[in-house]
Amino acid sequence: MNTAPRVLVVEDEPALAGALTDGLRQDGFAVEKVADGLVALDTCLSRPFDVIVLDLMLPGLAGLDVCARLRRAGVSTPVLVLTARNGERDQLSAFHTGADDFLAKPFSYRVLLARLHALLRRSGPRVATTLTAGDLVLDRAARRCTRGAVPIELTPREFTLLELLMSRAGKVITKRQALDEVWDLALGEESNVLEVYIGYLRRKIDLPFGRRAIGTVRGAGYRLDPDGG
Repeated sequence: MNTAPRVLVVEDEPALAGALTDGLRQDGFAVEKVADGLVALDTCLSRPFDVIVLDLMLPGLAGLDVCARLRRAGVSTPVLVLTARNGERDQLSAFHTGADDFLAKPFSYRVLLARLHALLRRSGPRVATTLTAGDLVLDRAARRCTRGAVPIELTPREFTLLELLMSRAGKVITKRQALDEVWDLALGEESNVLEVYIGYLRRKIDLPFGRRAIGTVRGAGYRLDPDGG
């Protein structure tokens, strides 16, 4: 069964639409693309998607109108708006019509990918409120982490990184995946920011408890022990 996240790319610039489609498919998405606002509206109303990438300047029907009509129709699919305009008024208009995120052109593909993953993590009942690995518990709703009965204070970035590791416990998270999903910046793999934050987490969730939940998979990335270490 194909469990790839389903994304609709609504973009009328052929080169950009093609680049986004190719990139997202390579990164594991099932992609459909359309270039017209009215076609996009009909497509979204006829079948479900996990996330929508929506340009504002479209033939047929403007992106803001597409988003507004989807929300009025009860479609709650996360929408990431793309626009060549970068003003506060445009951002507010996008959010007021029901958009979930906003990205101004030109943008980094890696930033767009990270934003999409963030929207997918936050959306829908598919995402568990609480993540557990043995006695390590991460409460997404309360933004709280505990090991047994001991609360652990995490910074927002540490929380997001641990959330990524715990949501895929037992699986290897590559450095590229972590940089894309945790940092909203186009960071290259030569950056050591991930290693620094892995160290921070180990000093908070492992060392004080004599555990080794976060393991290094040499040449591949990091893996969190599903039993909590």
